[in-house]
Amino acid sequence: MTSPSGRGLLFGGEGFIMRDLRFVAAHRGGPLEIAQHRLLSVWAADCAQHVLTHFESCSADAQPRCAIELARAWARGEISVGDAQKAAVAAHAAARAVMSQSASATAAARAAGHAVATAHMADHCLGAAWYALKSVAAAGAAANLERSWQIEQIPDALRELVVSALDNRLPSCYT
Repeated sequence: MTSPSGRGLLFGGEGFIMRDLRFVAAHRGGPLEIAQHRLLSVWAADCAQHVLTHFESCSADAQPRCAIELARAWARGEISVGDAQKAAVAAHAAARAVMSQSASATAAARAAGHAVATAHMADHCLGAAWYALKSVAAAGAAANLERSWQIEQIPDALRELVVSALDNRLPSCYT
């Protein structure tokens, strides 16, 4: 069902937001133009890049860094969505590999996976931001400062969209 506020949110069980329809690409019948979609991919890559050291201090696996680079490459039109999806799978595999070692590293790799998955579905950019916040919090740093940094990086034309979506999705400890 969609939200009564008309914001285009698709809810699942217990009120969990499954999809924010404002992030559906125009070629799939949604309002998000390709230029906006590409900007979201770059922003997601920025969010993941900002915490990548949390992963790299724990593992030499290059997949999360590669995923971030491929998120940027997709935004420039240099790779296909299929290549981006493969990179997302690899970044999430890297996250699973460090799961028992570091929650911060795990979340940083997941941020990279979501950044590149933004090519497939634009609202994955929110996952990149959220996992970056989780990485910072797990490292014992201030997630609210990371969130402020993330918001400053959002392109002006997309700031209202992204901030409202984050406010709808993020646990209150990150807002």
